[in-house]
Amino acid sequence: MAQNELSSLRWIRRCADHACVEVALYREAVLMRDSKDNDGPMLTFTLEQWTAFRAGVRAGEFDRG
Repeated sequence: MAQNELSSLRWIRRCADHACVEVALYREAVLMRDSKDNDGPMLTFTLEQWTAFRAGVRAGEFDRG
């Protein structure tokens, strides 16, 4: 993906416990990056994977025990 494509995306910041990520919709995928490193690596999720990930977060699957 070209840098100009990345800069034209609408990035949404999400934070928890002072740790933030940014997410954006790109075609049929959801991109996630570290909010402090916009030029760093990104994770790419299909819409199905993203939906499952969000459901897991809501269900507490990633809570520290």
